[in-house]
Amino acid sequence: MTAVSPELLSIGDAARRAGVPASTLRYWERAGLLPAPQRVGGKRRYDTDDLRQLDLLVLAKQLGFSLAEVRVILAGISASEPPPQLWRELAARKLAEVERMLDEARAMKQILETGMRCECLTMEDCLAAMAPMASRGKESG
Repeated sequence: MTAVSPELLSIGDAARRAGVPASTLRYWERAGLLPAPQRVGGKRRYDTDDLRQLDLLVLAKQLGFSLAEVRVILAGISASEPPPQLWRELAARKLAEVERMLDEARAMKQILETGMRCECLTMEDCLAAMAPMASRGKESG
């Protein structure tokens, strides 16, 4: 039996460390976002470089980047250089998207809070009272 280096993690251990299911690692591997790890006894084993790439993938997904955007990020980022202009552009676009989502969420919250205080006698009255608020929320986005 081949001894496994202590620096190498199984797919289950790497997935737990990253906070994602093992199936996500296999999917990212098939999608070309995560390089195929080395295999020991036919089983995937993840080294430090694999784990660094995995951390970057998880962070990008937590920031709301799509898989296509993650692919662009990974293609443009190097461990030896500062973040390139491309990263800054993607981050600026994502930040604007997040700001729009926050504005929409605030408008939704206001409508829901108003609805909770509603004392209308019919649902039609309630909807009519909230309609102007809903349209203002759409205008801000």
